[in-house]
This record gives sequence, structure tokens and C-alpha cells, in this order.
Amino acid sequence: MQTRLADIAQQAQVSTATVSRVLNGRPGVSGATRQSVLAALDMLGYERPASLTTKSVGLVGLVVPELTNPVFPAFVDAIEQRLSEERFTPLLCTQSPGGTSEDRYVEVLLDHAVNGIVFVSGLHADKQANLGRYQRLRNSGVPIVLVNGYNAEIDAPFVSTDDEAAIDASVDHLVALGHRRIGLAIGPDRFVPTRRKVAAFGAALARHGLDDGGVHVSSSLYTAEGGQAAATDLLDSGHTAIVCGSDLMALGAIRAVRSNGLRVPEDVSVLGYDDSLLVAFADPPLTTVRQPVDAVCRAAVDALLAEMRGEKPSRVEQLFAPELVVRGSTARAPV
Repeated sequence: MQTRLADIAQQAQVSTATVSRVLNGRPGVSGATRQSVLAALDMLGYERPASLTTKSVGLVGLVVPELTNPVFPAFVDAIEQRLSEERFTPLLCTQSPGGTSEDRYVEVLLDHAVNGIVFVSGLHADKQANLGRYQRLRNSGVPIVLVNGYNAEIDAPFVSTDDEAAIDASVDHLVALGHRRIGLAIGPDRFVPTRRKVAAFGAALARHGLDDGGVHVSSSLYTAEGGQAAATDLLDSGHTAIVCGSDLMALGAIRAVRSNGLRVPEDVSVLGYDDSLLVAFADPPLTTVRQPVDAVCRAAVDALLAEMRGEKPSRVEQLFAPELVVRGSTARAPV
């Protein structure tokens, strides 16, 4: 047991005494620490003692667009962790092209009598979508919270990463490196985060005196293939630095640079968005803007819990500041 306790303590970054208190159900351990120990048990393959199995107090739906983009599993993990702390069981609904729709998932969740629903980058973020679906949910009495993609017409709490701050940090970094031809590779215009990033990008170029009337934005899909296509357009128009709307797009942009016989970062700097799992191990390691996933998810779940208690959290969007993470894919502009 001593070796087991030491392994668990090391994984959870707590003392063996704390692990012992958790395993024996003793008081004096915070909820967050308890969850860290339980997570360590799971990661190391140990079965949780029966005495630690707590009964769920309810179900919460969690709707995300898809799991192929690594940032969405990160949101899922953080939201599930916070729900688990409050003894709620999440019901995960993931969408894919041609698969189950968001509306169908909501029907299933309502059939399961969920206590609330968290939507991450759902149809609420699509300016072309009919928002009546969310009003009908509200009218049915189901608490909802929406993450990334604010729309003032929906009566619900919103929690988002600050897209403007992300673009400002990206452009400021590249300008500091001497780049004067900076492009933006971004996803479809119908999404709220896209529109916010595009507007912020134009303002940032103007602030630095780089708005020369040329085309500096190329729209495609939020995929590696989309990033490659958008970056190819920007390279053809002489850009030496490319800000991307996602890390997947950035990886595609790097492919485009190399397909054009150029090098990253010596000839072209590439900057991503999300700080997804493994991009630190890309070739070169990706400079990116890290979404504050844990903070966003904790705020989202806390707002949902407040809604469940019959309170009415503020409808003013909660914005969380992202963090620029500088790695090897950006460098001084070529002379």
C-alpha cells in the first residue's frame, strides 16, 4: 500500500497523508484536492474503493461540436471535472458532419430529464442559425449556459475567451518581430468568434499602421486542410507571418509554407490559437494563444449551478483573457 500511496501522491501532487485521508474518507481535504486524488487513481489504473463512490445528484447535458479538434476534448474534460466535484453526471453529446444534430441531442437530453445543459461552440455561435431553439429550452424551464459565441438575443449566461485580446497579442508579437505583411487564416464568417477575430485583426493592423488596403484575411475551414488553403492564398500575396484561427489551421499553414519551398519560421512565421494538446511537440513547436479552458469551464458550470438553484446569473458575457505562448514557429521577419 505504501508504494501505491506514493504513486498516487506523486501523480496528484499531494502528500501521502492526504491520499490516505481521501482513501479513508476522513475530513480535512478540499473538494479540489479530493478530485485530484480520484483522478490520479483513475489515471494509474487503480479501482476506486466502494466507499468513495458518491451517488450522482443529477444529470447535465454537455453538447460539443466534435472531438477531432483537440481543444474540444479539453473543454469536455474540464467541464466534467467541475460537474463531478458537484456530484453531477455529464451526458456527452458530440456532433459530426452528417451525424446527430444539436436539436436531436437536445431531445434526447430532455428525455433523460437533465437538470441543465452546457453548449460549447454550438449553434448559438452561428449567426445563420435560428435561435428560437434556445428560447424554447428556456421556456421549458431547462437551465442552459453557452460557451464561446455570444448572442444577446439568447436569455442565458455566456462565457467566452476574449477573441479581441487573442488577436491583439498575436499581432503585437509579430510586429515586435519586425513583420509588416501579416495575414489572418480564419474559418467561416458566419461564426461569432470568426467575426470577432476578423474585426480585431483589422483594428490591430490599423493601430500598427499596416492597413494598406490590401487583402490580409483568407477564410476557409477550421481544419488543417482549411489552414493550408488559406495560408496558400496569403503566401501568394507576400505575407511573411500568418495568424491562424486554430492550431489545426496553423499546422495546415506550416504545410503550405513548406509546399511553397519556404521554411518556418525563417521565411514565414505561423501562429496558432487554442494551445491544443501536442502542439508544443510539433515541428517546429507552435507559437499559439492559449485558451483559458479551465477558467472558462469552471465559470460556465458555476453559472449553470446558479441557474439550477433558481438564481439568475448576469447576462453580461464573461470574457476570459487568453495567454500568448511563444515557441519555435515565430521569429524575426526575413530581411
